[in-house]
Amino acid sequence: MLNDFYANCLRDNPAIRHYSAYMSSFLDVLGWTAPIIQAPMAGVQNHRLTAAVCQAGGLGSLPAAMLSPSDLLVQLQALQQATSKAYNVNFFCHAVPTSDAAKETAWRQHLQPYYQELGLEIQNIPSGPGRVPFNHEAADVLQAFRPAVVSFHFGLPATDLMARVRSWGSLIFSSATTVEEALWLQAQGVDAIIAQGLEAGGHRGLFLSDDVSSQVATFPLLKDIVHAVRLPVIAAGGIANASSVQRAKASGAAAVQIGTAYLCSDEATTSALHREALQTPDRQTALTNVFTGRPARGIVNRAMQALGPMSPLAPAFPLATAAMTLLRTAAEAQGRADFTPLWAGQSSVGIASGPASEITRSFIAAWQH
Repeated sequence: MLNDFYANCLRDNPAIRHYSAYMSSFLDVLGWTAPIIQAPMAGVQNHRLTAAVCQAGGLGSLPAAMLSPSDLLVQLQALQQATSKAYNVNFFCHAVPTSDAAKETAWRQHLQPYYQELGLEIQNIPSGPGRVPFNHEAADVLQAFRPAVVSFHFGLPATDLMARVRSWGSLIFSSATTVEEALWLQAQGVDAIIAQGLEAGGHRGLFLSDDVSSQVATFPLLKDIVHAVRLPVIAAGGIANASSVQRAKASGAAAVQIGTAYLCSDEATTSALHREALQTPDRQTALTNVFTGRPARGIVNRAMQALGPMSPLAPAFPLATAAMTLLRTAAEAQGRADFTPLWAGQSSVGIASGPASEITRSFIAAWQH
């Protein structure tokens, strides 16, 4: 299953002739029909989508960034009952920020008019981080399941946690948004690099710098990373139809990771308001930090227009989340997505509804074409 790009590389570059055997092992471990990966999408999916993709021949992913250890256990147990195939479990590994009282006060003052509009009390904002990075408590749960792949966003966890994951025989993937990040991940010993282009929906995986001007489109990034590293590179961002899958393969991708195309699938837990926005033909997306404190791509709505889309007032990730969640809940109760993070990739392609198995098989056919 080694694609033509890598076959040519092996002939032309003796330094990477080992790659053929590496890739064969990589694909055998995963046992997939074609290298189609469903992107982990916290907040809009559970194990049902993961299992459906696995059963159809792709690599389903379970997002764990918003799961407590007990919730993670429930999801993993349900996933193993639903499929015997290889799957990926994804975690965030951001640094836990120190709360800045002055910044939090400024953020609340910035949001006060919207709290008043919706009849909310600003003092009811809950405390706490909202999202916790991969830690030993999560690893304790994960160890019993030994997933084929464990993937990370925002870099990698501490060395001792990496060693635990490796001891189970799991492959380790992580996202890179620049060549520098890809080279850093390779130096840390990951098994594959996810080249996350600027078009990708949801949170940017940047971790060596918070400069969004360093972010580039998927195919230029893919080309540069493929030529810079000796590892399998997975294309992510704007991969939404057959032609983009085929282009990624021809550009040297060892696999493609697809997220937005699954958001309207039967198995996704995407809300009705989010689905409606996704199906709007003239939807526009932008990077924003107002929902969580980190740049993420979503469909432009009132919150992004009024507060950002990039606001210097937003507290550090994930501390901005708590105040926005109350606004989101109140607005959604009125049938409005004004304060909802409508994560989506930058693609003009229509988003299909229906079973995730059918969506997966269409991408498998595109790769095999």
